[in-house]
Amino acid sequence: MTAGIGSSGPVKNRTTVERKSDREVVVTRTINGPARIVFQAFTQADLLRRWWVPRSMGMTLLSCEVDARVGGKYRLVFDFDPEPVAFFGTYVEVEPYSRLAWTNEEGGEGGSVTTVTFEETGGRTLVVLQETYPSKEALDAAGTGAAEAMIETFDQLDELLVTLAESSGQ
Repeated sequence: MTAGIGSSGPVKNRTTVERKSDREVVVTRTINGPARIVFQAFTQADLLRRWWVPRSMGMTLLSCEVDARVGGKYRLVFDFDPEPVAFFGTYVEVEPYSRLAWTNEEGGEGGSVTTVTFEETGGRTLVVLQETYPSKEALDAAGTGAAEAMIETFDQLDELLVTLAESSGQ
C-alpha cells in the first residue's frame, strides 16, 4: 500500500479494465494526487519514463520523446528481446489537466486512439483511459494485455506521486 497525497493513512486504489464494446477497452483508476500533477506525469518525458513501464515485464524504456501539444508527436522505445520496439503517434487533443488523446501509429494505418480524462476531487484524480480500435478484429488482435498492464503502471504512478510529494515537502 502507498500513502496518498493529503491522506491520513494508506490508500489502495483499484484499477478496473473493461472491454466496453467490440472496439473499446476502458481502464479506470483513482490516483492519489491532483489532476495537474497526474496530467504532467502523462505529458512530461522525465516523469513518464519513471512509471509507464511495468516493472514485472523486465523491459527498459530506452528513449522517451513527448511533445504534448495538438499535432505533437510521441515516441517510446522499449528494450525488447530480440530487438527494441517503438510505440509512436500524434497528439490529437491536449486540454491541460483534463483531457489527452493520441493516435497509436506503430501498427500502420487504422491504429487505435487513446483518450485519457483527468477528473480531480479532493486532491485525488479519477483517470479514465479509453482505447478505441478501428474494428472488433483489431481489438481482438491487440487483446487486453496492454490495458491489463496499466494496473501495475498505475500503481507505479501512485508511487511516483508519493515520491514527488515527499521531495517537494508536501
